[in-house]
Amino acid sequence: MKRIITLILSVCLLIGIYPIGKAEAFSEGDISAESAILIEADSGRVIFEKNAHERRQMASTTKIMSALLCIESGGLDEYFKVDNEAIKVEGSSMGLVENDIVTKRVLCYGMLLPSGNDAANATAVKVGGSVENFVAMMNRRAQQMGLNDTHFVTPSGLDDDTDDHYSTAYDMAMLARECMKNETFAEIAGTSSVCLEYGNPPYRRWLSNSNKLLETCEGVNGVKTGFTDKAGRCLISSCERNGVKLICVTLNAPNDWQDHNRMLNFGFSQLVHAELECDYYSFSIKVVGGKSPNLMCSVKDRPFATLYADEVQNITSEVILPKFVYAPIALGEKIGEIRFLLGDEVVAVAEICSNEYVETEEVDNKGVLDKIRDKIGEFIND
Repeated sequence: MKRIITLILSVCLLIGIYPIGKAEAFSEGDISAESAILIEADSGRVIFEKNAHERRQMASTTKIMSALLCIESGGLDEYFKVDNEAIKVEGSSMGLVENDIVTKRVLCYGMLLPSGNDAANATAVKVGGSVENFVAMMNRRAQQMGLNDTHFVTPSGLDDDTDDHYSTAYDMAMLARECMKNETFAEIAGTSSVCLEYGNPPYRRWLSNSNKLLETCEGVNGVKTGFTDKAGRCLISSCERNGVKLICVTLNAPNDWQDHNRMLNFGFSQLVHAELECDYYSFSIKVVGGKSPNLMCSVKDRPFATLYADEVQNITSEVILPKFVYAPIALGEKIGEIRFLLGDEVVAVAEICSNEYVETEEVDNKGVLDKIRDKIGEFIND
C-alpha cells in the first residue's frame, strides 16, 4: 500500500512539473508537410514556416477563394437553376443533379463543407458567366490581395490536367486571413454540419464538414481541407484561444492533422493577447468657435495586441492629438489616437473620441450703429 501511495504521489508531482499538453519547440523536420506556415491572424505575423514560399498545388483549398467571391457577389438567398453542364465534374460532390434549384449560400456550404466540385463549377457559371471568366476573377482578386505566387486555373482545385494551378503556404495563409474577416464566410467555414434545402423541388438534406479539426482541436473555427494525387493532403485551419487568433497552412502533408495540432499548440504557448497600458486615457482640448472653450475626450476602447510574452514590457505609446479643434464637435467623434509600438512597428491603435457635444457659438454680426439702436431701445423700454 505504501508503495502504491508513493507511486501516486510521484505521478502527481511529475504532472505538476510537466503539464499535460504543454507545447514543445519543434523544427522543420518534425512537420510532415512539404510546405507549412503558422501566422497570427490579426497582424499577419509569421510564427513558424517551412518552405512557405515554394509554389505547390493546393487542391480543394482553392475553394476558399471561390466561396469568398460568391459571397461578395451578393444575392445569397435567391434561388436559381444550376448550369447542367457545369455540375458534370468528377471528385467530391454536394450531390447536385440536372435542373437542381439552389442559392449561392447553399453552394458556399457545398464548397466549404463536403468540398463539392459541382458546387464550385455551378458557382463559377452563376457569378462569372462561365468557368473561364470566374477564374479570371479569382486571379484578379489574388493580385488585389498581393498573392503574387498564386495562380488559379479551376474554381474547384482539380489539378490533374495542369501544372499552372498553384499557390504557396504563405499566400494561402494570407488568403484565409482575408476570408475569415468576412462574417458570412467565417460562419460557413466554421460549421460542422448543416441542414439545407436544394433540389428540384428543393428538399431538406444534411451536409457534413470534412475538416475534423472543428471537432477535435480546441478553438478551431475553420477553414478547409483539400486533396488530389498531385497536391497531396492540404489543410488550412483557423483557431482562437484566449483572444489569440492563429491561421495554419500545410501543403502536401501526410500527417496534416498532427501537424496542425502541433503547430497550433506551439503558437498558443508562445503568444498572449495582452491589454496595453499608457499613462493617460482622458484628455482636455481647446475648442475654437464653440460654446464651451474646452472639450473632454477619452479612449474609446481599451487596446489589445497579440504578442510574444516577453514583448509586452517593451511596448511604448505615443499620443496623436491636435492642439485645438473647431466647433461643432459631435458626441463620440474621433479626435485623435494613441499608437502602441514595438520598436518602430505599430501593433495597436486606440481611438480618442469626444465625450460631449459642443455647439458652435453664435456670432454677433451687427454693426456699431445697430448696437447703439439696440441699447437706446433697451433704455426706452426700461
